Order: sequence, then C-alpha cells, then structure tokens
Amino acid sequence: MIIRLQREDFDPERAVQAIDVKGSGARVSFVGIVRDTAAGAPITALEIEHYPEMTQAELARIATHAQDQHHLHEVVIIHRYGYIERGERIMMVAVWSAHRAEAFMGCQAIVDALKTRAPFWKKEISPQGSAWVAGAMPHDLG
Repeated sequence: MIIRLQREDFDPERAVQAIDVKGSGARVSFVGIVRDTAAGAPITALEIEHYPEMTQAELARIATHAQDQHHLHEVVIIHRYGYIERGERIMMVAVWSAHRAEAFMGCQAIVDALKTRAPFWKKEISPQGSAWVAGAMPHDLG
C-alpha cells in the first residue's frame, strides 16, 4: 500500500510504472481533476486543507478495507492539498487484482470513500470570491 499526501502535481503513469505486482491480471486507476464549475457557477481553483496524521491514518483504513473486500493485491492513493487550479489533478487511485471486476469495484470503493470519509476540507475559489464546500466535512470519523 502506498499513500502519498503532497502539494505538488504528479504524473499518474510514472507513479505506478515501477510497481510490479505479481499475480495481478488487472490494474485500474482513476485520476480526479478540478472541475471548472460547481453548482453551475464557475470556479478557478480549490484550496484543500487536512490534518496530516489523521488523513494518512484514514486513507490507510480506506485502502485496507478495499483490499480486504475486493481482494486487491496493491493500492496506491495520491492526494494533493493546498491551492489547486482548475484542470489540475487532485488525486489518483490505482489498484491491482487478479481480475478486472475486482479491480474496478475496488477502485470505485476507494474513490467513493475518499469523497465521504477522508478528512479533507475544500474551499472553492471563484471570480466572485471563495466559500467552503458544504458537506465537505467527513461524517464517519470518530
């Protein structure tokens, strides 16, 4: 399991190309980017904040749960924080498994959990100003 929290951008293919997972027949990955609109209004960037130790621990729990549930051989999660402009990468999840169905389901489970359980706080920045995203507070912590 590899979990990286970082300010800087990343190259998704480079992040996984050196990983050799024996016995895997599938690799599925997802890359999230900053949209140019939110609720129909233009945004120019996101600002993402987090508590490093809390975030690292929760991402490890998310990855471990997905590995157990979907028989994943390996998981990579990269998530950025700080100021991220429209069109830039925010995060990446890559998983390896013996079969494609498990890989697809495992990747989706991790991405879904990142949206609801990971302790990231997001502020949308627009030409009109900025506002914290309602509901961006993780609800399953504690």
